[in-house]
Parts: sequence; structure tokens; C-alpha cells
Amino acid sequence: MILEALNYAATFPVTTPAHRPFIRSSVNLWSRARRCAKAWAPHEDNTRGAILAAASAAKPRRTAVVLGSGLLRDVPLRPLAAAFDTVVLIDLVHLASVRLWLGVQGLKNVRLIERDLSGYDALKAGQTPEPLDFLRRVPYLDLVISANLLSQIGRGVKRRLEKEPPGTLPEDAVARLIAAHIDGLHQLPAKTCLVTDTRFEVVDRTGAVRDAADLMAGVPLAAAKAEWNWPVAPLGEESRDYQIVHQVGAWF
Repeated sequence: MILEALNYAATFPVTTPAHRPFIRSSVNLWSRARRCAKAWAPHEDNTRGAILAAASAAKPRRTAVVLGSGLLRDVPLRPLAAAFDTVVLIDLVHLASVRLWLGVQGLKNVRLIERDLSGYDALKAGQTPEPLDFLRRVPYLDLVISANLLSQIGRGVKRRLEKEPPGTLPEDAVARLIAAHIDGLHQLPAKTCLVTDTRFEVVDRTGAVRDAADLMAGVPLAAAKAEWNWPVAPLGEESRDYQIVHQVGAWF
């Protein structure tokens, strides 16, 4: 708890006020990633492999953008920084632990941007959400990576809706915002890479599936180029009796 508290305290002053409410969830993810490092390693390796495959196909290699850069555990940042003139990391929160690691690495061509990528505010205002429209104005953009972000948009929207009066957003808000992210990637004049978990299952010790849900809210996706399972909560993390496994796909 001490490390979590220190990370939170150090992140708070370097985060814009609008995004400070999201620091706690980022710290919680950082803590879980440390506890589950062994179980998460294959997922992180697979994600890095998909990103590197997409990067190798990008020509030229001037600017790469990582959406949902998070803890950078699943982002091959050093190879990206070596291959591209500029790498831009975009997320709601950049933890102090991440900023410290970046400082130690001395990567001079890496930039950090705080941004809400969900499109929630536009949809709430009655507008058509285009959360990735800003990327069309990024000069020399050659690669855009959405790194394990899309399902988090859906979960975040659900949490925010719980605090809103009924009818604030359309009933299909989650599906519309997930679709807006996918459509936004398709419309970009750059090579793209989408890695996302699409489904979760609660699996007991015998291997029986006790619960499951579609993390894409019914939004269809093309056949993935690669697929794997990610034990988000291995046995013992949330319970000794079950684990939570997410199905992940990569499109590049």
C-alpha cells in the first residue's frame, strides 16, 4: 500500500484536474500488474509482437501514436523510439512510475499527452462522437496503435453512466463509442494496430465457465490476425475458486 500511495501522490500534481479522478484506477492496475506479472507475461509478449509487426509494415516511419499507453508493459517502446522519429503516448493518466521509467530511459523523441479518448462528452452533448478525429491533423502520422484500450472505454462509460441521471446518454452508448473508436482507426491515413480484449469468462478450478460477457457490446469485428487468452485475474487474485480470463485479438 505504501508504494501505491506514493505513486498516487506523485502522479496527482502532474495530472490535469479533469483527469485526477482516474488516477486511482491507474494505480490499482499498476499494483495488479505487479502481482500478476508472471500470469500476464504471455499477453504482454503477444501484444508487443503485434505492435512490432504493425510497425515493421509502416512506411515511412516518422510519427507513431500509442492510444492507451498505460503502464507501457505491453508497449515495445524502445524499439518504437528507435524506429520512428517521434512516438506520442496518449492516455487519461501517465503515472509517476511511468514518467520516472521514461526519464531513466532517456528517450528524447517520446511525447506524453493526456486525453480522454472515449468520445463520452461528445455523445453526451448530442454530437456524433469522433474520438480519433484529432489524429487526422497530426502531421507525418505513419502508425497508430490502440493498445488494450477499447474494452476499457466500454467499462469506463458504464461506470460514468451509473452516476448520470437516466436518459443522459442513449441506451446504446457503450456500443456507439466502441464502434466510433474502431471506425476512427479505419479512417486514418496511417498503418493501424488494434489490440483489445473482446470477451471475459469466469472459470472455476475444474475449467467450467461460470459466467461470460461480450466486452464489445455486440459491435462486430473482423477476424483477428492473432488471438490469445489473458488471465486478468488468475486463481488467487480475486478468489481461490475461480479465475477471470479475457479473450484478446489483434488486428494489424
